[in-house]
Parts: sequence; C-alpha cells; structure tokens
Amino acid sequence: MTSRRVSRASGAARAAAEATPSLLHAVAELARVAGDVALGYFDRARRSELPVDYKADGSPVTAADRGAEAAAREWIERHFRLDGILGEELGSIRAGAHRRWVLDPIDGTKSFVRGVPMWGTLVAVAEGEAVLAGAIYCAAAGEMVAAAVGQGCWWNGVRCHVSSEDQLARATVLTTDDRFPHVTADAGASAHRVRAERERKIAGWRRVSERAAIARTWGDCYGYLLVATGRAEVMLDAVMAPWDTAALHPVITEAGGWFTDWEGVPTAFGGSSVATNAALGAKVRALLHAGEKGYLGGSK
Repeated sequence: MTSRRVSRASGAARAAAEATPSLLHAVAELARVAGDVALGYFDRARRSELPVDYKADGSPVTAADRGAEAAAREWIERHFRLDGILGEELGSIRAGAHRRWVLDPIDGTKSFVRGVPMWGTLVAVAEGEAVLAGAIYCAAAGEMVAAAVGQGCWWNGVRCHVSSEDQLARATVLTTDDRFPHVTADAGASAHRVRAERERKIAGWRRVSERAAIARTWGDCYGYLLVATGRAEVMLDAVMAPWDTAALHPVITEAGGWFTDWEGVPTAFGGSSVATNAALGAKVRALLHAGEKGYLGGSK
C-alpha cells in the first residue's frame, strides 16, 4: 500500500460531483455490470467447482474476479474512454488521466470461493485524491448502495442513513478478521515492530468490541454497507488497498457517517479504514488509541 494520502474531497470536489449527477448512476450501473458477471460464477463456487489460484500475497483469485473486472473495463472504455482505471486484478491504465475509476471486482474472494454470499463489487470514480462517487454491490445478497458527493447515499434506490445510536453499549461493531493477521509496519521494520503494531491494532479493537452490544466479523465490504444503512454502527479494517477503500468513503460520508483511516485521518486512500455513524465516531476512535502518546483524535 502506498503511504497515507489525505483526501481532498473539499469544496472543489463537491462542486465537481454536484455538476456531474450522472456519476451516481454510472457507479451503480458499473457495479451491477461487474457484480452480475461475478454472480454468474457463484453457483460453481458454492459447489466447490470453481478453480482457485493464489497470488503472491497468498490471497485467492478466480476466473470470476478476472471476468468481472474485464467486463467493468469494457464498460468504462465504452462510456469514459479517456479516464484512467485502477483495478485489483488487471492493474492500471492511463495513470496520468484527470479522472480514474477504481475497481475491486470481488471484495471478499475468500467468502466467495467458499460459497458464502457476503461478498461484493466495489466501484469508485476519483479526481486526484477526491472520490466523487462510489458503489457497493453485494450481488448474492441483493443489495446495492451508491453515493456521490452532494447527492446522498442510496440503498436499492431509497435514500439511506447511518444509525443515530449514541451508546456503544447498544451498538453493533464489525471487522473482517479480529485476529488482524496481515498487519505490517513500515517497510524494513523489525519483526518486533511488526508484532507490536499488530498487538496495538488488536488491543484497540478489543477496547471497542468489549464495550459493544454485538461484535461480529461480518466482514469485507458488506460490513460497510451495514453501517451505511444503519444496521451496524462501526466497521473497521487495519489493512486496506486503494480498491478496497475508494468506494467506501463516499458511501459512508454521504450516509451521514465518518470515514477515516485507523489513525483518524479523513482519507479514502489511507491503507486502513474506520467507518462509524456520526454519534459514535469520536468515541470509537478514542478507544482505538487509548493510552497512545500523540493521538489527537479523529475527525469526520
């Protein structure tokens, strides 16, 4: 993951997004195109008939991932042929373009290949570091959330909002894997530093989860969809790639929530993610960093 870059989804980005309302429809349409391709492979996955390969980092990949991303790229070439594309499986093209599309054809491939329906397709469109619109399409679950800056967040076509719950003791908190197995430190860090960083993340999660009413590992993008639609209050992950986080930022913030990296920086490209409703945002981020020197608190 690249170094943390603070999102500049400011007045200029907001104006740009509001000037192009078609982007809200575009991200939803594109997510559906790619997600439906992936869904076409899902019965084979449920029957354990879909061959699985493994990438250098040990993560699984299938023909469904590649086919869904290829379909998404074909769609972009037809409708936005001057834009750049960054995808998890097929890399980057037109990297210097003013606008780029960020794609994760199957977020939750580990669930997908085991026939578990809690996976989704992520699509975002960005100008520089400002994400203008994003969508999460959980095809097997039949749920779509799409959002654009200044245009709100929409759940299966109906405006949606984060919950108003302000008591952590009544909240539902989520993460993908509460062992945080992939946490790393800076490049070249010692094994001791890597271990300490992982322990820091685990301790933060425990402080949050032990105070919550419900703690679950309804992970990957489905957890963020639950926060955006008010069915959970917190979803966090310690390690994220750009294609994991780009779509999440507008979905959560346009639903009225907070989206930051683990350190509390409001960015779509921070290498980690903490999504909350507004009422619990400051409290959750303070608990993640309780006792840490220099932590000044997260912001929306």
